[in-house]
Amino acid sequence: MEIKIFIEELEKLRINITEEQLQQLDSYYHLLITWNEKMNLTGITEKKDVYLKHFYDSATLNKSIDLTSIKSLCDIGTGAGFPGLVLKILYPNLSVTLVDSLQKRTIFLKTVIEELKLTNCIVLHERAEEYGKKVREQFDVVTSRAVAPLSILMEYSIPLVKVGGHFIPMKGHCEEELQKTNKALQILHSKLVKKDCFLLPIENSTRTILKFQKEKETSLKYPRKYGDIKNKSL
Repeated sequence: MEIKIFIEELEKLRINITEEQLQQLDSYYHLLITWNEKMNLTGITEKKDVYLKHFYDSATLNKSIDLTSIKSLCDIGTGAGFPGLVLKILYPNLSVTLVDSLQKRTIFLKTVIEELKLTNCIVLHERAEEYGKKVREQFDVVTSRAVAPLSILMEYSIPLVKVGGHFIPMKGHCEEELQKTNKALQILHSKLVKKDCFLLPIENSTRTILKFQKEKETSLKYPRKYGDIKNKSL
């Protein structure tokens, strides 16, 4: 995705990117490529591919919710910062928490945040299920991209969401996963309120963004320990 097309496609998402934000994304890209030479952050390294499959793809969360209207967002299993760090650049109003279980990745993310002089953006080296035991009902939006099957991801994420807030996972094809979530939704007091299916520009691969609303507080039983979640998902 060339920069000109990237800007045009963002405009279709109602995102008018500034020159400063473009420079921040460019710096992010160069840091990603430099660090990727010494650790595995991404298999996607061509600039046009990073802008399409990481930067633009992250921005499509705006299809599901107006990110100018919320204050706090948590990205579970953020990896190299997708979508959470991209969203922080595009929406400076957001207070963003990036959670990842691999310390090397969190060191990279902290470096990017420092280099780009981002504020109200923190990185935590934590397992999702352990973080969910300590932090309850604190975020307007919790998101995640390509981390785990939905029924497992729900148990990681929904305890973190404020009552009335939203869990918004970013997926590819997910009909089969979605059909297995009824029990988890009941247990975690949430419901599906929106489903956006679309094709990524240029390559036309399928994307699905699901929007779940949390209706009541989550029982302190959840999330369970990793072994229990892995052996028997909700």
